[in-house]
Amino acid sequence: MAKKVVVQETKKALSGKYVLEAQKREMFGRKIKTLRRDGILPANVYGKKMESLAIQLKTSDFLKVFSEAGETGLVTLNVDGSSYPVLVHNLQVDPVLDKPLHADFLQVNLKEKVTATVSVEFVGESPAEKAQEGIVVPQVREVEVEALPADLPEQITVDVSTLEKVDDAIKISDIKVDREKVEIKEDPERIVVSVAPLAKEEVVEEAPTKGAEGEAPTEGEVPAEGEEAPPEFPQGEKKEE
Repeated sequence: MAKKVVVQETKKALSGKYVLEAQKREMFGRKIKTLRRDGILPANVYGKKMESLAIQLKTSDFLKVFSEAGETGLVTLNVDGSSYPVLVHNLQVDPVLDKPLHADFLQVNLKEKVTATVSVEFVGESPAEKAQEGIVVPQVREVEVEALPADLPEQITVDVSTLEKVDDAIKISDIKVDREKVEIKEDPERIVVSVAPLAKEEVVEEAPTKGAEGEAPTEGEVPAEGEEAPPEFPQGEKKEE
């Protein structure tokens, strides 16, 4: 059963909130390692109507802006007197040190729509989960949207407090965004989050108790009716062979 929900669309400010200063890059190949050691991040800017431009900027400045803007925040990139409206389109990270190695910036036309991936954040508490009747199971962590660069949401927040019982679900079609500005490029019937029943505890059968059928009585036990008592031998007397 799908539940209609109110979903908060978190938007960024207009262009100008995020600004980065960069310079044209003259170092390439193995020399880039020197830049990284000095706290400089090598990067490139490219777009439909421009040739790829090699740039460099402070790694600390980039990380500060990227932590807030992510991949959907519109950034004003200033390079030697020229300004470019861009999105962070690709970021290479060292898998061991978890430090950025290279960034790509996509120059965008503020009047042309772009496609981007937006994360989905779940908030609230499901009554079904609170009553221990079920468990909330997120099935979508991000969605693809299309919008003008300035209209891209940074994230979409889904409130699970409307999920009252097992099998309740929120679908893509239930997400409330400004459909005139933002189009979600997903199947409307795709389930975003649902409530699944709790796993049943497995019943473990107990082992048979002593005296069960086929088991010989232990010392001191009285044999059941019809059974022959085991022979007894006085202390020190051996059984005849």
